[in-house]
Amino acid sequence: MKNPKLFAFASPSGGGKTSIIKPLLQKYSDFEFSVSATTRGMRPGEVNGKDYFFLTKEEFEGLIASGGFVEHEFFFDTHYGTLKREVDRALAAGHSMIFDVDVKGALSIRRMYPNESVLIFIAPPSLEILEQRLRNRKTEDDAKIRKRLQRAAMEMETGKQFDVTVVNDVLEKAITDVDTIITEHITS
Repeated sequence: MKNPKLFAFASPSGGGKTSIIKPLLQKYSDFEFSVSATTRGMRPGEVNGKDYFFLTKEEFEGLIASGGFVEHEFFFDTHYGTLKREVDRALAAGHSMIFDVDVKGALSIRRMYPNESVLIFIAPPSLEILEQRLRNRKTEDDAKIRKRLQRAAMEMETGKQFDVTVVNDVLEKAITDVDTIITEHITS
């Protein structure tokens, strides 16, 4: 690849970043998807190293102490993080990488890799539409939805520090917009 980049995507829960990332990973088959490390238990059907790198709390904390993470977060009683060795391996191989991270994680990627990172914030058209999307999932109770909406306000404010914001109002247009951004960065 001519110019490998680290494309860090963040959005509030329900913002649609996964729906945007999936078709782009199919199009850019030479891109790698950053697999996060976690301390949560493995769910049926998950594969270590493909879905997550499943670590014990002690292993995770050891990597924190040794600087083994690009970013890490303690979220809903579980550690999550991006392994520095995986990012370095991808860049050394000349591969671009796509990250699905929270806003703080994206900013950490920029701090560690300022010349390679491109931060893309996926914004909902409004908080009302975001709430509607979260409710339509039918995966969380009202208390969790309220927590996610409170966090969304902080995420949208922090997203102003990103390189670009794409509003996910019409999914196909958002995918096209992000595709254009990626193409500009890997060919420049």
